[in-house]
Amino acid sequence: MEQAIEKFKLIFKLPDLRIKIIITLTLLILVRVLAHIPLPGVDLETLRDFFQNNQIFGFLNMFSGGTMSNFSIILMGVGPYITASIIIQLLGHVIPAFENLAKEGESGQRKLNQYTRYLTVPLAAVQAYAMIKVLERAGAAGGGLSFSITGFDLMIAVIVVTGGTMLLMWLGELISESGIGNGISLIIAIGIIAGIPEMARNTLALVYEGGLDTSRLIGLMAFLAITILVIGFIVLINQGQRNIPVSYAKRVRGMRMYGGADTHLPLRVNQAGVIPIIFALAILVFPATIARFFEGSAISWLADFSHRIVLIFQNNIFYGACYFVLVVAFTYFYTAVVFDPIRIAENLQKQGGFVPGIRPGTQTISYLKKILNRITLTGSIFLGIIAILPFIVQAITHINTLVLGGTGILIIVSVILETSRQLNAMLATRSYDNF
Repeated sequence: MEQAIEKFKLIFKLPDLRIKIIITLTLLILVRVLAHIPLPGVDLETLRDFFQNNQIFGFLNMFSGGTMSNFSIILMGVGPYITASIIIQLLGHVIPAFENLAKEGESGQRKLNQYTRYLTVPLAAVQAYAMIKVLERAGAAGGGLSFSITGFDLMIAVIVVTGGTMLLMWLGELISESGIGNGISLIIAIGIIAGIPEMARNTLALVYEGGLDTSRLIGLMAFLAITILVIGFIVLINQGQRNIPVSYAKRVRGMRMYGGADTHLPLRVNQAGVIPIIFALAILVFPATIARFFEGSAISWLADFSHRIVLIFQNNIFYGACYFVLVVAFTYFYTAVVFDPIRIAENLQKQGGFVPGIRPGTQTISYLKKILNRITLTGSIFLGIIAILPFIVQAITHINTLVLGGTGILIIVSVILETSRQLNAMLATRSYDNF
């Protein structure tokens, strides 16, 4: 505890770190101010009730930091930018031109980042239009919403929301360059944290509705206990890694000897992060969203079919099972994208490195694949449990206001750990320079 206090004091004694923290906090406060500037044309009270009573849209609202329930000018948050980043990253493993850019170092990465920004604009416009129309159809189908955005007003709303996403993207990049931590991740995390007070208020109101409800109070205590256990589990898995020993052969050049070092190749248990959950959510939301769009159709068979689809996806058991399977599948897929055993084995061989007891080349590739598959199994099951945790918690506690699921906790804990690592690295660098 004393060491943490001393470190906290040291942070504010260093002028450059103090400036970075001030910049980060100022920009995050600006983001939260933008999240509470609403677009006209909708009753916010009924909109918030709609998001609170809908499992899928409630999760999307939590992930956006409450911007959807506020119908704010940053309605879509940084979602389109994340989608664009994932698409560009996947194209880097499919299209040779993008793959070559990824190998060019800093200059190639700058070009890929620029392509990501370009792609964010149309994605933000399409997603903003789709979200407004889906909410409008939900209101027409009896969701209790009242929309009056049409024609020119709709076009202005889409332009404003698209601009809001681009502004958030710029603020995130400013935080990454001039502040502390990853700006985009911090914006998402602070949005999730901002929704916790409202969730707590709604939960306490439910517990004390008409007098103290003992069963709901026990459910709330169970939720707090589960949250503590989940946080510890997330930290354990996020910090967990398998170190594969790597040795480098000695090389003689002239009168000097090079190499001969022993090191290790770290394989993280959760190699894919939260990306598989985002992928799976996008796939699951798509059919239900499209079905809601056609639920108010004048064609009777299409409206009936869409209504059945909506009912199927409102079944928590079906939804949770599909969610778990998709998360596990996407974890294997994305891990294979970000960690290529063939490329790793080739790089080791070029640098004169080898895994002790394993021949370079084909045997090294097979060994890395075997280890990676075993680790990914643990990581995929972990992410799958985290994804369906809201359904498990609500089934245990019987409190539907507890919408903060494992995904939100995972994002918050991961961002805190990453920011803490970056801050410790900065402190270590300054201590070394002073020495």
